[in-house]
Amino acid sequence: MARDNGPVLPHLDPTRAQRVRGCLRDADFTPDGVHALLGASAHEALTRGEPEPAARACADGGELGTLIRLFLLAGTEPEPGVTAALGDLDPLLTGRILRRTPDGIRAALDVRPYGEGAGDDGTSGADWWVVSDLEGPASRQDREHVTGVGGASLSLAAATARRPVGSLLDLGTGCGVQALHASRHALRVVGTDVAPRALALARLTCALSGVEADLREGPWFSPVAGERFDQIVSNPPFVPGPPRVDYVYRDSGQAGDSALAALVGELPGLLTDGGVAQLLGSWLHVRGEDWPDRVRSWLPPGMDAWILQREVVDPAMHVGTWQRDAGLVPSSPAAREQARAWLDWMESERVEGVGFGFLLLRRTDSEPTVVVEDLPGELGEGLGREMTGWLDRIDWLRAHSRDDDLLGARLLIAPETVLETASSVAPEGGWAELSTTVRRWGGPGWEHQVDGPAAALLAGCRGDLPLSELIALLSFAHDRPADALTAASLPAVRELVRHGLLIPVDGWPQGTGIAAPATPAGPVG
Repeated sequence: MARDNGPVLPHLDPTRAQRVRGCLRDADFTPDGVHALLGASAHEALTRGEPEPAARACADGGELGTLIRLFLLAGTEPEPGVTAALGDLDPLLTGRILRRTPDGIRAALDVRPYGEGAGDDGTSGADWWVVSDLEGPASRQDREHVTGVGGASLSLAAATARRPVGSLLDLGTGCGVQALHASRHALRVVGTDVAPRALALARLTCALSGVEADLREGPWFSPVAGERFDQIVSNPPFVPGPPRVDYVYRDSGQAGDSALAALVGELPGLLTDGGVAQLLGSWLHVRGEDWPDRVRSWLPPGMDAWILQREVVDPAMHVGTWQRDAGLVPSSPAAREQARAWLDWMESERVEGVGFGFLLLRRTDSEPTVVVEDLPGELGEGLGREMTGWLDRIDWLRAHSRDDDLLGARLLIAPETVLETASSVAPEGGWAELSTTVRRWGGPGWEHQVDGPAAALLAGCRGDLPLSELIALLSFAHDRPADALTAASLPAVRELVRHGLLIPVDGWPQGTGIAAPATPAGPVG
């Protein structure tokens, strides 16, 4: 896999990759196998970056122990032991996956067990092996460094809708994590990346994992010009900063969040009718601007959009976080010079903060629904189920856009909904109620303030009476005009449906957006 005037990239032909995959599986070098040998405590320590407990736990672990020490603990292993675990080492040595040293065999790449758990719908789990560059302060400072399974990859994988599709594009595939997951629900997977080394490692990831993917080199959408896809997933280089590329995996070369804005603007031309795109992204909070308006301005016509902001950090935190991610010591002279230039740029652009979150977009011929909001609460199992449910709920609300249609619907309050009241000490003694809130318990904690009649209306949503009859009963019980109560209730009901606190009983697509999809099992260590 040599390139003209370029470095020889890691490689392994399909036949040998299949043989190595068999060796890895025979040794039980899988997420479950590694966890079972190490035990919970040592496995958790390894995940925290503390290797010694794992080294002690796998000391007498046979071939599995050899592979853990070799690939997960960056150890040097005697060649006979590695040969016993992996067979003929020549292809792995010439393919730059292993390297021979005077003391024994060392890993030249990170080969890490990874997988997807079984789904609630009965789908079985999957074991894979992700190939990336070795981690460590020195390696991370390489401009072409290919990261492994990190927090961003796991977040996107857990947030992706997993309905069966004909074609899926993994834009900026990196080491191929999203392509692995996509192979479980897409008939055809195409992955692109601008970095030849990233594509070489993605090919190894797919080959060792027994996954077929069409991997193509080139920037942004150029490798798939003229094609359309049912689904697009992307963890693009989204780190806002000056227009430069220090590290290919995170820097777009464009200033600020302009690369993400351009990417969003091009999506309609790459999606089929009804096609869905899901991205991770960051956007600037600029002094004097409203951040939701900034992100809305990127959206092209004909796209449903749900933009969820997960967190906001100040410029100093943003710069320090990404310097540490690159293996830099923030107090070093080089890092301080870089930080100075980065913060000077942010100050000149009036940047007050940097937001991070998820973008869900869908091509539509109807009047688009666009929602930009902060994401409350813990993610729990991830957002995949929530994203799928949001698309279903938007479709249902669109089909019930007329007030008469909504009034005729039967609704059921979600079982995870809780009612909370907040009170303060009253001047005359006792308690004075300040507010009443309904909240979804578990996952995103969507919440809405309600008054007494609204709380009573929600309690009455048991799926047996249409909304119009519930409002009529409420009007009688609270001695309020039915027309006024209807006018006040319908907008709130639509928001409660959108956030999943009210579940439609009529006209709901059965079997979709309800069962939780299979979630990433996470990388070992």
